[in-house]
Parts: sequence; structure tokens; C-alpha cells
Amino acid sequence: MRYALVNDQRTEAESGLKGVCPGCRQPVTPKCGEQRIHHWAHSGKNICDDWWEPEKEWHRSWKNNYPVDWQEIHIRDETTGESHIADVRTDHGLILEFQHSHINPKERRFREQFYKNMVWVVDGTRLKRDFTRFLNGMTNSKKIWNHNTFLNQFPEKTFSKSWLDSKVPVIFDFLDQPTTMDHNPLRKFLWCLLPGRVHNHSSLVRMERNVFLEITIKKPQICIPSLVVWKEKAEQRQTTLRKVNQRTESQYYLEKGRFKKRKRF
Repeated sequence: MRYALVNDQRTEAESGLKGVCPGCRQPVTPKCGEQRIHHWAHSGKNICDDWWEPEKEWHRSWKNNYPVDWQEIHIRDETTGESHIADVRTDHGLILEFQHSHINPKERRFREQFYKNMVWVVDGTRLKRDFTRFLNGMTNSKKIWNHNTFLNQFPEKTFSKSWLDSKVPVIFDFLDQPTTMDHNPLRKFLWCLLPGRVHNHSSLVRMERNVFLEITIKKPQICIPSLVVWKEKAEQRQTTLRKVNQRTESQYYLEKGRFKKRKRF
């Protein structure tokens, strides 16, 4: 946890301070060693949010793109009493969750159901093979509408299966640590996997980082207008083609292994 309340002020961890958790109001202790990023910790195993996980510099770097008062916001379901800490909640009500470690698909679905209007940002450098898999999978993609939008034929060969059935946009961040020598230009982009399928293909949008930040800061949702229009037209074409096929099939019948055209009376 990055912030605790010290004299009712949100404060980052420093040795010697005493704070309380903004959510459960229990005492928390500053952890300011050299092995892990500085943070506040509950006593023992008394964690008030079972979705909590240790943060790395990658998390903090992403959070720092947003105002401090948008970070680590406690969200409570007034009906059930369930409460969780969102990494970022904007003034427009958009939740951003930054995910570095592996997440169980069941927990991922629970988070999406709880937060509803949210976006995942996933660290695509967690496993060394992730970026190579992405590059190989993109060979089965084709551009549509503009040079930033793609249809991916085999998403299961492009991304981790943990994210393929997500109901919200998933942003993959493949920008590697500066210690590596891989300077592939595709790493500098963010890759947005949109929910749903078009003709059994996944929709993928290449985004500049500053564009993503501008959208999430100023808009209540991630929306790619050109892609929405394209998907609507594609669905209309598919519906029309299905009706034509149904009419065509109804004109013929199968007799002794051969199709014969029906006679009109």
C-alpha cells in the first residue's frame, strides 16, 4: 500500500511514521527496506483487501501518470459491503488496474464484475516469451479501417489465455526494462485487446502512450469510434450474408445425394 493516513493526511511510507489504513482504519507499519519498494503494511496477515499484491516500480510508474488523489481509492459496494482498493479511479469513474503478476481467471472475472467500468493494463514483460509470442501471433493479423487497428485470427497464440475472455479492454505494455538490448519499435506502443469477437477474430488497437493517457484522463470509457463503426458494419454484413444463405439453401433439397432446385408453383 503506497498511502496511509498520518494525522488524517495521505502519506507515503517513511521510517518512524505511524499510520492507519484508509480502508479498515487499522494501524499500518512503514516498510522502507532496500529489497522492496517502500510501502505500508498491515500487522501480521491482517490484510483488509484480499486482492492486494506487492507492487513493483512498474506499478508506481504507471500510477504516477495520474493525480495522487486518484490513486488507491477504496471502492465499497453498498449492497454487499464488499470493499476493494482500485489502483486508479478517475474523476469520470473509470477504474484502471495495473497487473504485473499472474492473475487467476476467476479473480479477474470477479474484479471486472465488481468495478464494472474498468480497464486492465498488463505488464507484457513478466515472462521473456510473452513479447516473442505476441510478434509471432501478429503475423496472423490484418489491418482494418486504419493502420492502428487489426483483426487477430489466433488470439490464443498471441496473448496469454488468462485475458482472452475479458469483458473489458486489456492494454498490454511490452516496453522492456532499460537493461535489455531489445529495441524493437513495437514495444513503444500500447496494444489494446478489445472484448468480443468479429468473425471469430479478436480486435486489437495499437495506441500511442500519450493518447491512452489522454483518453483515460479525459474520458469515462475507452472507445475507438472508427472501430465501433467498422464492427457494426461487419455485423450487418454478416447478418445479411446469413439471410442470403438461408434463402439460397431453401431453394434446394437433397435427393439421393444430390441437390435439386425446388420447383415453384
